[in-house]
Amino acid sequence: MQKLAMTGLTFLLLGACASQPEDARGVGFGDYNQHLAQERAEREAALAGGQPQTVLPPAREDRPDIAALAAGAIDEAEGTTPAPPPTAGHTSISDEQDFEAVAGRESIESDAERLQRMQEQRVEIAPIAVPERPGSTGPNIIEYALTTSNPLGNQVFRRSPFGQGRHERNCLAYRSDDLAQEAFLSMGGPERDRQALDPDGDGYACGWDPTVYRNAAAAARNQ
Repeated sequence: MQKLAMTGLTFLLLGACASQPEDARGVGFGDYNQHLAQERAEREAALAGGQPQTVLPPAREDRPDIAALAAGAIDEAEGTTPAPPPTAGHTSISDEQDFEAVAGRESIESDAERLQRMQEQRVEIAPIAVPERPGSTGPNIIEYALTTSNPLGNQVFRRSPFGQGRHERNCLAYRSDDLAQEAFLSMGGPERDRQALDPDGDGYACGWDPTVYRNAAAAARNQ
């Protein structure tokens, strides 16, 4: 009898659990996927029904005008009347070209005082004398070109016929015709030619041509 009573009580408890509503049993006993779908649907409905939110940037912090502060410091140091400070958020622009603005804060007396201060602060640097060049700087090929008149290849001085063989070899020792002419004049040229630099006797070594300097001098005189 007791066994039958326990069996009946068990069936009653199982029947009560089976008839209990799904909401009362909790998520753990129901369909978990259905529960997540319901929460997602409620969340989407809330978003669809609400107003869009506008995110505003943070307010810009007002900073002092560095240019205005610098101009005020200069005016204060010079004893002039400073210009009115700029309003917040406004960048000052130089008004040095505005006659009315300048005339309102400057005067003949203030200009005279500023000019006097500038003259007092002026520093004069004494000129330095240019060093003199030594007297013996070697032959001057430009002066030689301007004091001669015979053209290139026109023999003026006597030369030995045996110096032609050394001419080309000796001229290769100089990097330019000007250097060869300087060496030629320093060794007794144009009268003497020890190194066979001027075998044709025109007074010009290694093909050096004085025409370039003569033409430059003529052009300078005609200007």
